[in-house]
Amino acid sequence: MVRPDPIESLRLKLVDQVRGVFNDLEAGQEPEPPSDEALFERDSPIRMVHADIVGMMVGGIRGLLLQMLHPHALQGVLDHSNFREDMHGRLRRTARFIAVTTFGHRDKAAEEIGRVNAIHSQVKGTLPDGTPYSATDPQVLAWVHVAEATSFLAAYLRHVRPDMPGSEQDEYFCQFAVIARALGADPVPEDRMAAETLFGEMRSELRTSPEAREIAQLVLSQRNPGTPAAVQAMLGAEAIAILPPLARTMLGLERPGLSALPARAATWSVGKTLRWAFRQS
Repeated sequence: MVRPDPIESLRLKLVDQVRGVFNDLEAGQEPEPPSDEALFERDSPIRMVHADIVGMMVGGIRGLLLQMLHPHALQGVLDHSNFREDMHGRLRRTARFIAVTTFGHRDKAAEEIGRVNAIHSQVKGTLPDGTPYSATDPQVLAWVHVAEATSFLAAYLRHVRPDMPGSEQDEYFCQFAVIARALGADPVPEDRMAAETLFGEMRSELRTSPEAREIAQLVLSQRNPGTPAAVQAMLGAEAIAILPPLARTMLGLERPGLSALPARAATWSVGKTLRWAFRQS
């Protein structure tokens, strides 16, 4: 009789737990398998960046915090989302969109992009001052995109591959631009310099507000099923640590002090463990 390998059993348990965080397994939702006919080739920069679970979780939190500083993006969430009751569901849907459009078959990616575009077409309204907003506004979509792209890459560089060549970083933006354009974003940066320029140009449109700060606290205090509270706190601390100082001030968040060092070390350790579990180099 062959005895089960306890190390392999642990690895598989970790994989199942992570898949449960990102997929609604109770509803029959399964992870999207990587395809050789995806929008992007295997081992290309976008697939390397988006494959790292911890980097994407830290980057995802940072990106969402940044996005809520744009009044139009914020109001769309306030008016058309049940984020207060289902923050984890919102984050899960975003993660699945990234996974399908990055790794799934190009036809699946097109379906997912079409689904999101259809949802965006229904998200419209007015700001408190009477200014109309729409989730199909190209510039608002550009802010949402640049907040995500810079955040995912920043977390990847910090926790996975700080020596990633500049040319590969530029290629990452160029590849991610394919998805952004399909969603209607404009302008869309295709390299680091363009991303930095766009980020700077849109700073004047950002606003602090009690609602943005409320969402920030909800994002940082959410408890995902299957994710230990200590791990969630660690991810949040790392997201705050890599936020631009201006964003931290606007959201009323303090940069972690000495506690940032153990948080960063713990994040690195968790990331290494999950890369082992998913057999990623």
